[in-house]
Amino acid sequence: MKTIYIQPNQSLNEILKTCNSGDQIVLLNKVYREKVRIFTPNITIIGGDETIIVNDDCANKVHQDGLDYNTFRTYTLGVFAENVCLKNLTVVNDAGNPIKKGQAVALTVYAKNFKAENLTLKSLQDTLFLGPLPDDLITRYDGFLTDYERYVEGELESYFVNCKIYGSLDYVFGSGTALFEKCDFININDNRAIGYVCAPSHSLKQALGFTFYNCNFTKEEGFNAEIYLARPWRDYGKCTFISCK
Repeated sequence: MKTIYIQPNQSLNEILKTCNSGDQIVLLNKVYREKVRIFTPNITIIGGDETIIVNDDCANKVHQDGLDYNTFRTYTLGVFAENVCLKNLTVVNDAGNPIKKGQAVALTVYAKNFKAENLTLKSLQDTLFLGPLPDDLITRYDGFLTDYERYVEGELESYFVNCKIYGSLDYVFGSGTALFEKCDFININDNRAIGYVCAPSHSLKQALGFTFYNCNFTKEEGFNAEIYLARPWRDYGKCTFISCK
């Protein structure tokens, strides 16, 4: 277990290849333009006020395999290991224009006991995906998505505290169990007259879905679209709002 201070000429992916369980990684106040995947458990990544991880993959972009990226391959940062904590940084997908380019995920989590503290997430459509996939997509994407994205054992729980999440349509979605505490959700104008914050896809057997406690829901100034808190992406999607504004 050690603290790793990333150097100006290093990428985050370089550090992640050599870190071990229990390590803490401290990032510089700079922009890291790279697609990041975390496979090491029990690590903490700490940034600063100007630490930004950004990428621009989008659903209608052609992947190197000749197929479209699809929603689930667009993430800027993907977490695939348990007990990962992100603090004091910003994760962005800046593809823009979802009407033309499709969905663009900033953060994807396929892991148990994920924690985000003072995290800012920015995109438009589908900013934050909390796995696992709905059962029907596990079958549909056989041979398309990797096994570590399709097969995840047990319930995946996430905790977000003092975070800011920006988006326009279905920008918190998936089948994971998550608690959002003292978080801000800000709807951004993407030139559509309607917006949705959540698109939950939980199964009937799940007791909890997305829970929002003491959170604020707003939209950017001058934006006149109708905004809805949630719509079910699958039949039993669950959202609970407690003491929110």
